[in-house]
Amino acid sequence: MKYKVLNVLGKSVKDIELKSSIWAIKPHQQALYDTVIAQQAALRQGTRKVKTRAEVSGGGRKPWRQKGTGRARQGSIRAPQWRGGGITFGPTPNINYKKMVNKKVRQLAFKSALSLKAKKEDLIIIDQFKFEKPSTKEMIKVMKNLKIDEEKTLIVSLTEDDNLNKSASNIPGVKSFGFAKLNVYDLLNASKLVITVDAVAKIEEVYA
Repeated sequence: MKYKVLNVLGKSVKDIELKSSIWAIKPHQQALYDTVIAQQAALRQGTRKVKTRAEVSGGGRKPWRQKGTGRARQGSIRAPQWRGGGITFGPTPNINYKKMVNKKVRQLAFKSALSLKAKKEDLIIIDQFKFEKPSTKEMIKVMKNLKIDEEKTLIVSLTEDDNLNKSASNIPGVKSFGFAKLNVYDLLNASKLVITVDAVAKIEEVYA
């Protein structure tokens, strides 16, 4: 599977051979679904909290004596059955939303997402980015040269490049990071994937 490599001017530099086992497989919908759901669940935070009977105020004294009143025994007016009492089994910040996905399923989902980008021609391979300093203006020029006008663009380099990341950070819908942070959700969410040759080689080294 041959693919063109472009430079920052949008001109073809060379052709590279992509491994079909990564970039040309039949996308597995269930693996993609399970992996994205697990990734989104891992980002959830416990933001709900109710008070137990130990945390609500009041109720230090026993309402009435244990026997002889003809009423049911009560130990506190802040027991769960009382109005204004504590809540039993209510939500707490310690709740765990994480879902488990097998390693092979995650790898299959990752390859499926990459194959979708290559199949739909939403993949742009670039030789390298050269930013001596952060410059949003220069980043916009590069995107115009690459004919990228989609709202959501994902830029992936081999390592974290601060100048590149800062140059892209002020452009709405553009996200940039190193290979280590590449994930299935961002791949599917992006309209275009712009990736360096070195990052492509690293992906094939890890997932081939």
